Amino acid sequence: MESTKLLDAKGLACPMPIIKTKKAIGELEPGQVIEVHTTDKGAINDLTAWAKSGGHELLKYEDENGVLKFWIKKGWKIKGTK
Repeated sequence: MESTKLLDAKGLACPMPIIKTKKAIGELEPGQVIEVHTTDKGAINDLTAWAKSGGHELLKYEDENGVLKFWIKKGWKIKGTK
């Protein structure tokens, strides 16, 4: 899957993968995709919930030899919302 940005968060424990993802996705335009690599098993639930609550779309998730890979499409922020 094609992505605009790759974030390597391997070796980081919760909540760092989410913090780094939030910062990195802020640099993207709506509709662009960030690919996140992490080894934190908690990221499966954490990134899924974070993406949904932030108005982003989790396009795909896979586990490749212990490296969790997520593709998240940046949502369209509505003016006046967080």
